[in-house]
Amino acid sequence: MDATGKHNIEVITSSLDPRVDLYRSVRDADLRGRRHVCMVESEMVVRRLLESSWDIQSLFLSPQKYERLAPFITDPSTKVYVADVTLMSEISGFHIHRGTLALVHRPSEAALCFQNLVRVLKEKESIALLLAEGITNVDNMGALFRNAAAFGVDAIVLDHACCDPLYRKAIRVSMGHALSVPWAVTSNWNDALCQLKAELHVTLIGCETGNTAKPMWEIDPTNKMALIMGEEKSGLSASTISTCDYLVEIPMTPRVPSINVAVASAVGLYEFLGRNRINDR
Repeated sequence: MDATGKHNIEVITSSLDPRVDLYRSVRDADLRGRRHVCMVESEMVVRRLLESSWDIQSLFLSPQKYERLAPFITDPSTKVYVADVTLMSEISGFHIHRGTLALVHRPSEAALCFQNLVRVLKEKESIALLLAEGITNVDNMGALFRNAAAFGVDAIVLDHACCDPLYRKAIRVSMGHALSVPWAVTSNWNDALCQLKAELHVTLIGCETGNTAKPMWEIDPTNKMALIMGEEKSGLSASTISTCDYLVEIPMTPRVPSINVAVASAVGLYEFLGRNRINDR
């Protein structure tokens, strides 16, 4: 199977093999306790992972997927487990039809600190941020990261109520961009918003419907801006709304008062970053 002898491969033939215990009966919530790792799936996402600087714990591949991904496994120390896809599904506890899994060491809490992100952003002449308040749906979270990558967002800032961007499904929906777009989590959301305005001179643009909201196209983008998205049902909090420099909406027909937060973020990012500016970033 490893004709070149360049890869650290171990073949798994039993569902009870202890070497793949970290892949056993996977639940996102308990992966943090398994040596503080997260799980990545699908060939395209794992390929992007292999091209990144993330610390890979191991790969778990079907023989066919190993052959396809072997040229991208450039670090000879990367541990690669290979098993039949049916056995992989039995071990993981969910159906794996793509035959591709990986475990990655999570970044430390210090690495995700909002203050660290602020220090990096201070060096930039232009800033484009996507902020999320109370986004708990993993599909929406993954889509936010994919949209952010598509329109050249510098970083994403999440409040403490948001779901984990490193859930397996969130990473998959993001097409791996949860591993490439810088992000931070803040437990002091309102203070973070005020700091972005006061220290970095970022214009805060809240996406929200209501009498005070203006159509997006009526607001001129600045070279330092943040688009803030809230949870679909409750929207942005009152404190967030009061801190925003502008409230904007996407005008729609009365029959449909709002759209999915992931779709709305794509429209907003296109309006403020994509149109006339995407080639400059």
